Amino acid sequence: MNTETRAESPRAVRAAAEDAEAVRRVLAGDNAAFEAIVRRWQGPLVNLACRFCRDRQRAEEMAQEAFLRAWRNLRQWRGDSAFSTWLFSLAANLYRTELRRIPATMLSLDEIAGGAADPRVSPAVFDQAARDESIRRAVLALPPKYRDAILVFYFHEQDVPTAARTLRIPEGTVKARLFRARELLRSKFSRPPARATAQLAPSHPREAQ
Repeated sequence: MNTETRAESPRAVRAAAEDAEAVRRVLAGDNAAFEAIVRRWQGPLVNLACRFCRDRQRAEEMAQEAFLRAWRNLRQWRGDSAFSTWLFSLAANLYRTELRRIPATMLSLDEIAGGAADPRVSPAVFDQAARDESIRRAVLALPPKYRDAILVFYFHEQDVPTAARTLRIPEGTVKARLFRARELLRSKFSRPPARATAQLAPSHPREAQ
């Protein structure tokens, strides 16, 4: 069994096996088998794209392009990692390229932090959704290499080894970028929400893996 799936849930192991079987069938000429891959991963790929660009329509278009590229390059998956890891790596790199080509419209970290720290506004007036949105916007305003590490680790809940494969960088680099990203966020939020502090805590259990 692939070492990546040993600690995974039975559901994840089953999904990985189904993905591998679908890929085998596609490569054998059964093109309809790719539909199962699209059904399983369309939602997660769109959600990941949304976290990059915060535009649902654009995210759907980016996810569609990711599936198209996966289809065209299916033979490049060698089975040395889960198919989903390969797919999300391909998608994340596509999304980064797309955002370099046409950047998403967003506030700067200074603008976001400035609004959050406004002394005329008590943090108590913000509901949880507003606080979460403030965190997401701040993350999206980070320099791309730090933003990407935060997105795949915290928002897509990948552990360090998987995030390293997704981003195609060493595990040590992932940890360094997560650390630097947290420092940048803390420096901009003078009074970060409690949930943000918990979400971005350096002692996150997945980071120790």
